[in-house]
Amino acid sequence: MIRLNPDKLNTEYINVTPEKPVINRKYTLTHSDITAELFLTIGLTYAYEKITPLRDEVLAEWLYSNCKYYLRGYVYVGEFGFEKSKKRYSIFKRELPLTLAAIRSGDKKFFSVHPHLDKCSIYIYFASLYPELQGYQYYGTPSNFKKYYR
Repeated sequence: MIRLNPDKLNTEYINVTPEKPVINRKYTLTHSDITAELFLTIGLTYAYEKITPLRDEVLAEWLYSNCKYYLRGYVYVGEFGFEKSKKRYSIFKRELPLTLAAIRSGDKKFFSVHPHLDKCSIYIYFASLYPELQGYQYYGTPSNFKKYYR
């Protein structure tokens, strides 16, 4: 099982606090291939300035619909040719548990203030030109990812 190293996670809040808001709370998770550090930015907008040309970031936001909160994420599988896109898809699938653990860990004060959100659904959208590599996938709840960093 992949484990999150909390010493390698850097969290930054921009125009939000560790406690609020819920709606419009957005996460941008990027990383360094060199240092293996993860960079989580939490704000009212995505941290587009931190997105590199590699497009290997994960974006997520809290939404409310039909009387339920849910966390919707987005990854860019891309339009790099089928084989490269398939490899990116595979990497995103492998790394998403660590990514979701980083969001849960990096924003743990938020989850302690809003414990009901720990049981909300997570849906990740895989954006791709290829139908077999695109669409929404269910990823459980934030509480499922605590086991990756305890």
